[in-house]
Amino acid sequence: MTILLLVFIDHRLHTPMYFFLSNLSLVDITSSTVTLHTVLLTFITGNRKVAFIPCVTQMYVFISLVCVELFLLTTMSYDRYMAICNPLHYHLVMNRVVCASLAMFCWVLSFLEIIPHLLVISRFTCFTSNEINHFFCDIMLLVKISCSDTSIINLLIFTYALVLSTCPLLLTIVPYAFILHAVMRIASSSGRRKAFYTCSLHLTVLFLLYVTLASQYLRTNSMDNLDLNKLFSLLNTAAVPILNPLIYSLKNEDVKRALKQGFYWYRNVK
Repeated sequence: MTILLLVFIDHRLHTPMYFFLSNLSLVDITSSTVTLHTVLLTFITGNRKVAFIPCVTQMYVFISLVCVELFLLTTMSYDRYMAICNPLHYHLVMNRVVCASLAMFCWVLSFLEIIPHLLVISRFTCFTSNEINHFFCDIMLLVKISCSDTSIINLLIFTYALVLSTCPLLLTIVPYAFILHAVMRIASSSGRRKAFYTCSLHLTVLFLLYVTLASQYLRTNSMDNLDLNKLFSLLNTAAVPILNPLIYSLKNEDVKRALKQGFYWYRNVK
């Protein structure tokens, strides 16, 4: 929320990079809220019951937000590629219309492509248990406890997980490869070190996100070890949203300067 506020009030942060970072911050806030609020409500009220429709809705929104994050990270990698490898045409290519269109594409496509999963799961009429051994309604567990025909949904899950684990990853790695090649030609050693440090942090977040998703949805025995699956889910819903703003924003000098100026302004006003 701090990053969103800074980007909104500081005109120097009205750039394509911070526009996409704002979208990523919104995804992090929403994905954590959608999943972890059930844990907080359970701690406060002690009520562990959830109706079927809210459960399926939570599943749908969570998966859609994961897809939005994958697409946004891919878009952000191309934004960095244009800024570093083609700086003279950067502002011409990455104008406001293009940035808004790319962001809208990421959000709309992500929420549309999960509709087949939602339709198949909503037709389930029989379950072997009314208990979900998880802290939110994960699609794999809903499939596991269903006694309806799950062949179609299993095929959808594996196909979508495979496509979403390979295509965005490759489309993200390629721009970073060109970025690293451009960084190697920087004469200053301190400049190269700073660029390598930034790229390594970004790639670390990407690696953590893709590993957790692949471990959850691409393993054939992903439901055999529920504790391990819940650990991967916790990394995906809590750890990655915490790391994203720290790495993509709070490590940035522009954001640090905006934070300091905002703090000084607030102290003077107070």
